[in-house]
Amino acid sequence: MSKMPADRQLCLQWTASLLLSVEGLSHNMTSFGGDQRLICIFLFSSLYIVCYLIVTHYRKNAEFATDDDEDATVNKIALWLCTFSLSVSVGAVMLLPISILSNEVLHTFPQSYYMQWLNGSLIHGLWNLVFLFSNLSLVFLLPFAYFFTESEGFAGSKKGVMARVYETAVVLLLLTLLVLGMVWVASALLNDTSARESLYDLWEYYLPYLYSCISLSGVLLLLLCTPLGLSRMFSVTGRLLVKPRLLEDVDDTMSCAIFEEAALSRKLNTEASCWVNVNVDLLRNQFLTIQARRIALEMRRRASPWQRNLGYPFAMLFLLALTVVCVLIVCFHVLELLFDETALPRGMEDPLLGAASFSMFGSLGAAVQVILILYLMVSSVVGLYSSPLFSCLLPRAQDTTLTQIIANCVCLLVLSSALPVFSRTLGITRFDLLGDFGRYNWLGNFHIVFLYNILFAGLTSACLINTLTWAVQRELIRAFGLHKLPLTVSRSAIPLKLLLANGLSKIQ
Repeated sequence: MSKMPADRQLCLQWTASLLLSVEGLSHNMTSFGGDQRLICIFLFSSLYIVCYLIVTHYRKNAEFATDDDEDATVNKIALWLCTFSLSVSVGAVMLLPISILSNEVLHTFPQSYYMQWLNGSLIHGLWNLVFLFSNLSLVFLLPFAYFFTESEGFAGSKKGVMARVYETAVVLLLLTLLVLGMVWVASALLNDTSARESLYDLWEYYLPYLYSCISLSGVLLLLLCTPLGLSRMFSVTGRLLVKPRLLEDVDDTMSCAIFEEAALSRKLNTEASCWVNVNVDLLRNQFLTIQARRIALEMRRRASPWQRNLGYPFAMLFLLALTVVCVLIVCFHVLELLFDETALPRGMEDPLLGAASFSMFGSLGAAVQVILILYLMVSSVVGLYSSPLFSCLLPRAQDTTLTQIIANCVCLLVLSSALPVFSRTLGITRFDLLGDFGRYNWLGNFHIVFLYNILFAGLTSACLINTLTWAVQRELIRAFGLHKLPLTVSRSAIPLKLLLANGLSKIQ
């Protein structure tokens, strides 16, 4: 009997593994009951409607009101794909909080008739669906949306939407082959002996390896954005709330805004020849900005004394408490990693929801975990748009191009899909990762997890200390009247003796 060639044998192995994977996937979908499918469809439909309203609020209407029907159709399809990806991002953000709260509800009411629909199979199915749709959106749908809007059809072919679809499909296929080739080269450099054997093992080797790279990039992006966002949350919240009169003179600021609005209005309404060369569009934008600022100042001046004197300090203390609790939990998790191997993040195949609480403080601790996870996600988004590299992507109402919407969806999807791994790696929660989220190769590496926790605690502490010191210095400068110095004088070069002397002279 002749020996089978090596290439044919590897091809047969790849086919067999693919059939087994498809069989396992069909078995999981069969065990996913009809009621659970209805629940997932209802949840996703609700998220899709909300995300569609958000995207239409920020989109640029001029791109969808063109005379060319072909461009309008292409933009609508791309917008639908962006809405789908954004809804998957929101679902990924809510995945871990819903799982923690579901476990606490089942632990508190184990025999409740009204909670029979809530079980481990439903939660496990949600994790699998979010993992599948997030990677599908990130690898195929969002690149397809971008190339679809940039395509024009092959040269010499008949123009139309289908011509753009064919060109986009070819470009996306070439990009997929390029990415798979890069993954194979990287795996060959890391493990040369099994590189050729895994050449045909796409389902069991390359896709988990690619998912590990994507999740690692998302977790690294969270490491950079979250400490910056935690420090920026104080200034962002301060702009939304009314500060006490000791820290802010609203009347003086509003008088300046009224004068600026009147001056700009006079320039826009005058017909004198001296204003002929003035950019009218620029003046109109400045006038609308000053007008919106004046309206906001009027609302802040009408705030009640309770809102003015208690709202701002309470919000600042609440943010400070959340940030300090996050740092303390990470520091405690660092000590756990040194003495307990079970502190490493790992996957969980069969979730036993309701068996025990995932917090030593019970339901209160679980609620704190949910608040911290959502707070970290909001802080990471604030840090993303505060960084110089991504500040240009900040969406503006009715003035965000479709390319910017796609870029925002990519960034938000990377952050949100890495949030469960991020929270478990930092020890924010004890809820183990379900489904394919626990199959990442780097999760069991002690050195990566330990170094990641150390870097997060150090960067967050440094950003927080820097923010607090600059805030105290700024308020001291305003209290002593040194903010009225000319701009040519560097305030950072003001000696401490001059600061104290000015303060003592005011006291005397």
